Amino acid sequence: MPVPDNDRLMRDNVAKMPVPEFEKPAFTKPPPLAECRVAIVTSAALHVATEDGFEPGLDPKFTVLDDGERALRLGHVSPNFDRGGFAADLNVVYPVDRLHELAARGVIGSVAPHHYAFAGNQDEQVSTVRLDTGPACAKRMRDEGVDVVLLTPV
Repeated sequence: MPVPDNDRLMRDNVAKMPVPEFEKPAFTKPPPLAECRVAIVTSAALHVATEDGFEPGLDPKFTVLDDGERALRLGHVSPNFDRGGFAADLNVVYPVDRLHELAARGVIGSVAPHHYAFAGNQDEQVSTVRLDTGPACAKRMRDEGVDVVLLTPV
């Protein structure tokens, strides 16, 4: 089946986009998964229900989510996103209870005391995430002994 012209144009444009190259790409080999501390990083713009969330539009900050907190609001706003799954089960976008089940079964070593949420709707602010808030979030996780991050894009 032929690809519609719009799809072809999008693919051509994406193929021409510059990809940043890093002189020293960061990579570390984690311990065996059964010994790893795991944290969640989500782009669902989650925040505690009693606190202010993300600013409308582009907001490069991140929120710190206490592992025991379950009264969270979804700040991701898009007409293309069905919020029904999240309304029925927090674990659809933030699988914290599943991580605890994996830890109880010995599949992972432990669950981190905190998890982190960013707003996924970044454009001009993506440099701030890459150079400022992203590294700040990574440092917090390293300081808490996080070995592996489960990314949940929304």
